[in-house]
Amino acid sequence: MPEINTQAPEFTLPDKDGVERSLSEFRGKKVVLYFYSKDGTSGCTRQANAFAALYEDFKAIGAEVIGISRDSAAAHSRFAEKNSLPFVLLSDPERQAIESYGVWQEKKMYGKVSMGVVRTTFILDENGRIIKIMKRVKPDTNAADVLDFLKSL
Repeated sequence: MPEINTQAPEFTLPDKDGVERSLSEFRGKKVVLYFYSKDGTSGCTRQANAFAALYEDFKAIGAEVIGISRDSAAAHSRFAEKNSLPFVLLSDPERQAIESYGVWQEKKMYGKVSMGVVRTTFILDENGRIIKIMKRVKPDTNAADVLDFLKSL
């Protein structure tokens, strides 16, 4: 996993419309990069809706929100439309960004061990440096916690 005060790993992934998006295109803005496991699941939907509810506040302070999961661009498109998500969702089925950010980890649920995306949020400054890492975040409070952190800068 990258560390605070290091350059965020670069990536290029398709968005919900299949358009290739690179992290570098967001330079000049603070970036909230949140990794989640699956579109449409209860926790991931609550987390996405919380970011959507605060999206105008993020924009007002010059921050962009980007969600990344292994779901396809088509799944992201349905998820974004169903939940009126105004921010960027990126598809990473090959785990390019997921692995470079170290969020593909062993998970335990109901006694079963498997590999999966551990809900993690990275906050980047305008130059693409990591200024905060929030591990194993709670879906209902993650967006507000991130916004509070950004406002405190």
